[in-house]
Amino acid sequence: MSKNIPFVPAEPLGKLWRCLIEFDMLQPNDKIMIGLSGGKDSMLLTVMLAEIKKFSPIPFEIACFTMNGMFSSDFPKEKLEAFCNKYNVPFYTEEVDIPKAHAQKGGSPCFTCAYFRRAATNRKAKELGFNKIALAHHNDDAVETFFMNLMTTGQLKTFLPVTYLSRMDLTVLRPLLYYREEEIRELGKQIGLEPIKNPCPYDGHTMRQDVKEHIASLNEKYPEVYEHLAAAMRLPEEPELWPSKLNQKEMVAKFRTFWQKGPKK
Repeated sequence: MSKNIPFVPAEPLGKLWRCLIEFDMLQPNDKIMIGLSGGKDSMLLTVMLAEIKKFSPIPFEIACFTMNGMFSSDFPKEKLEAFCNKYNVPFYTEEVDIPKAHAQKGGSPCFTCAYFRRAATNRKAKELGFNKIALAHHNDDAVETFFMNLMTTGQLKTFLPVTYLSRMDLTVLRPLLYYREEEIRELGKQIGLEPIKNPCPYDGHTMRQDVKEHIASLNEKYPEVYEHLAAAMRLPEEPELWPSKLNQKEMVAKFRTFWQKGPKK
């Protein structure tokens, strides 16, 4: 592709620039490994970072990594390589037998896959001298995670724009957090991206998919539900939540302090 033709028009890049700048995602000479699945989100993230790399006042490098989960024999390595070559992005891959790992460990197949995918990406990043990893989570992902945590753990939590992994000395970035999923889908079509079908046998049959559909259903009845959930992910200026729950030792100490305040006999 000619250097004179932008990979992505300037206007849609505004939210990416905002996320990078607001959350201090870039430092000089960063080496960023993009987790590329072949889906619309990670493909667009790759193209966007390849585009802003040409103009950023802070120099950085990017490359892509895809874990072959060995769900099928026709892993699209050639298509992924061709995609990365088109945008002058180095490409790396590695095999991890997820079906075998799940058969041995049991539990949720999605948890097993996510665990090994993160581990493989982190390991390859360290091996190649990268200090950051970029993941393609968008705003819908963040809201769905927030809602799932509320329902399943009773905690107001979602993933952060920037997360430092102290054990690996790696920093995880999520530069697409200001984009809605539909924006990504439409922009991908606009610039001619051709997402590669996810080989995962559980694709579309997960709790996350159920939550996505539930939020959409709620939003039809109460049109501001999504926006309110997204707003709730921000720390409020004046929080009106209960304090953190005290453990048994702390509660015993408070009881003792309380009864000691009585009049001396």
